[in-house]
Amino acid sequence: MWHRRELDEILKVYGRFVAQGEWKDYAIDGLKDCAVFSIFRRASEMPMYTIVKTPAEAQKQGQYKVVSMTGQILKRGQDLKQVLKVFDKKRFSIVE
Repeated sequence: MWHRRELDEILKVYGRFVAQGEWKDYAIDGLKDCAVFSIFRRASEMPMYTIVKTPAEAQKQGQYKVVSMTGQILKRGQDLKQVLKVFDKKRFSIVE
């Protein structure tokens, strides 16, 4: 499951894109082996991005990852704040 500090970091990024009108909805899922935060442009669509926490992978490639709609892993690592930097304006643009 997500901890409060983790959700605070995710919601900071989410709020920034909502304010820009890019993102409209989200969903939080707690599965048996991972926690997922899904980001939607519209509620009726598939998620544009998912932020996944898999504690079992913490000692391997990192327990956090950002996955695109196509399934491509955009960034992964141990530090959620660093992983969320994939959404920084300088390095990230939204493709229509």
